[in-house]
Amino acid sequence: MMTKSFIQISDSHIDDDKLVMGVDSQANLGAIVNMISDQNYDVLLISGDLAHNGTLESYQKLRKILNPIETKIYVLPGNHDDLSNLSQIFNQSSLCNFIIGCWEVITIDSVQVGKVSGRLNDEQLHSLSQQISSSSAKYIALCLHHPPVSMQSDWDDEMSLENPDDLFAVIDQFNNIKAVMWGHAHQCSEFNRNGVKLFSCPSTALQFNGQSGIAYNHYTLNEDGEIYCKTHWL
Repeated sequence: MMTKSFIQISDSHIDDDKLVMGVDSQANLGAIVNMISDQNYDVLLISGDLAHNGTLESYQKLRKILNPIETKIYVLPGNHDDLSNLSQIFNQSSLCNFIIGCWEVITIDSVQVGKVSGRLNDEQLHSLSQQISSSSAKYIALCLHHPPVSMQSDWDDEMSLENPDDLFAVIDQFNNIKAVMWGHAHQCSEFNRNGVKLFSCPSTALQFNGQSGIAYNHYTLNEDGEIYCKTHWL
């Protein structure tokens, strides 16, 4: 069976200063980059909060840390990011959906400017439905920054997606959506909703729920529509 794979990292929080929330986020991301250089994968996806304060300099530092990555990199913004500055370092070909084998990964911008929590407006939800309907891929995975479910931890769910029911109303219209993944919560978790696998990616900087270490998610995508996730910790 032919398989494809991609790696998701999230919430690197690179800043002009090295220390962010008491950790060296630049060194931590560099360590993760060294880890994934030994892995066999097709695409790297970064699911938001690439920078801590959204400065152009922080994205330049981030891009330099990512220089050893030889695969295509796709990114989506988080609430800490500045989309204008982010777009200067990662062009529009990186801020988009991507095809990987018989799958398409659709990226969704869930950011509300000036707010920690996320939301999808009616236009975005309609666009998402259209993208899924028109996709040539056999299977679909969705990725956004904000969690669309309760994290069932000390995480404050009020900082998550404000209207998850609207997102799932779109998802429930299709039977080829196999997974939803996100970041933001700095937590490794896996859930299941009506046969759709739900994955929370841990942070490369630090975790919020008492999990120690830094990590990334490595997804294997099968031709039969199965998706598997292995979290690698450092």
